[in-house]
Amino acid sequence: MFKGHPAGLFALGLSNMGERFGYYTVVSIFVLFMGAKFGWTDEQCGNIWSWFVGAVYVLVAFGGFVADKIGYGRTVVVGIVTMMAGYALMAVPASGEWFVYLALGVIALGTGLFKGNLVVILGKLYQQDQYKPLQDTAFNIYYMGINVGAFFAPYAAAGARKFFLAQAGLTYDPNLPGMANRFLEGKLENVPEFLRLAQAQVPGVTDLTRFSNDYLSALTNGYHAGWGIAAASVLLSLGIYLATRRLFQHADYRGEKKVEGVAVVEIPRGQFWRRVGALFLVYFVVVFFWVAFQQSGYTLTLFAKNYTNTLAGRLTNLFFDLPGVLAVIGAIFGLVFLVGRGSAKRRGIGAALLIVGVGVAAWRALGFATMSRVDVEVFQSFNPLFVVFLTPLVIGFFAILNRRGREPSTPKKIAYGMFLGALAYVVMVLAAWGLPAPDALAAKGGVSPVLVTPYWLVGTFFTLTVAELFLSPMGMSLVAKVAPPKIVGVMQGFWFAFTGLGNYLSGQVGKLYARLELWQTFLVLVVACALAAILMLLAAKAVERAAKLA
Repeated sequence: MFKGHPAGLFALGLSNMGERFGYYTVVSIFVLFMGAKFGWTDEQCGNIWSWFVGAVYVLVAFGGFVADKIGYGRTVVVGIVTMMAGYALMAVPASGEWFVYLALGVIALGTGLFKGNLVVILGKLYQQDQYKPLQDTAFNIYYMGINVGAFFAPYAAAGARKFFLAQAGLTYDPNLPGMANRFLEGKLENVPEFLRLAQAQVPGVTDLTRFSNDYLSALTNGYHAGWGIAAASVLLSLGIYLATRRLFQHADYRGEKKVEGVAVVEIPRGQFWRRVGALFLVYFVVVFFWVAFQQSGYTLTLFAKNYTNTLAGRLTNLFFDLPGVLAVIGAIFGLVFLVGRGSAKRRGIGAALLIVGVGVAAWRALGFATMSRVDVEVFQSFNPLFVVFLTPLVIGFFAILNRRGREPSTPKKIAYGMFLGALAYVVMVLAAWGLPAPDALAAKGGVSPVLVTPYWLVGTFFTLTVAELFLSPMGMSLVAKVAPPKIVGVMQGFWFAFTGLGNYLSGQVGKLYARLELWQTFLVLVVACALAAILMLLAAKAVERAAKLA
């Protein structure tokens, strides 16, 4: 899978890990942080979420325009520094609403300058004839690598939150943030239940106003610390990018220039517009996937907090514990090395990894209480974890189909990804069936009296991840292939801009979430993804013809 690729691929992947760490910090705590800090309703959080995640990707088009004028590498560096400043602003504890808006805007601008242009440089690494056949695989490897950073972010955010609560002698209870804010507003219906939960935290406490303020202060300070960790991760990305720049600097050229081994030629006007038109058709269709996918930071996070039983047994807790998960990962790799082909030394390493991994996992599991609480934020680690593990399987699956002459075209892969997105929300429809509507819970703090197993969400994240691997890296690769050379930065930017439109609309799902039955909200996402998949299949031939012109 890794053989034959230029070293610049791995340097670029490492450079983007910090950005993914920061972004998944946002995904894992955004609605939890906003709800706790400002006492916002789920719909209010959704509105701000939609503007932020929309701006993050829409501004990539602006970043592409800038880079096509001044150079991709320069724009990437400015973007990293800007992102870092935005996360540092979010780490300031004594910050009001408008300060937070400013900080989010700075993060969005920095991401716009950084994100698409790093992808453009990656695409240009594969313009030489010897590398062109490896381009789809390269984007999958890149996507897998950057998600390593995303995997660790939810654990870091949860760890910071737990540390600050522990310093105040408190623990996390998903009921308390909503109840505390409702109590301070004078709108809480079940005050006796709130008092019971408060006294479970601080025995004998009777001053609920003071308790509410203390609890929310400790909780939000923990979230602010999470943003600070994200700023440090972006600084690390800057260091990696500058240290490894020589490995990909030859690909940092604009469309009108030439580089050794690459012939950049003018293309006929008619062909130019056929390519552009085909790409815009793809852009439009995938909007619906991003509406569904970005629910991970919104309705799926709220489902984890309000409808999921976070009191779990030892085995379930193992998969929400970072040392435990790493031990399981080590055991899996050990088993692969042990039973696979290779030298005696490789099998010996495999046996050692397997024994140590199983031992550490068992030790961690036995150290948990019979029932203990899993961290809501850590649900967001499953998507990047599945990306890392499933990418080789997806690449291998397509390689088998290729050898048999049956590998689907990139547009068809995107369509199949949309169908899988629909399937992911079929799982959520089943999970939500019979649960109370969100508006019925608001006055009581937001948590349902009926809770479901965490594995519904884990199954949804698994299916969404497979869909993502069929669609996202394939889409970036398609743009790199088909976009006219002189505007490749702008066209890659438009891929992210339409992603931004989908992200914006994802937050608007909150209007449905606040008014419909829970299962009906998820059913809307099933229908949207399925219809978009059908449209993509119908348009596949036109897009394939444009790809052949590239």
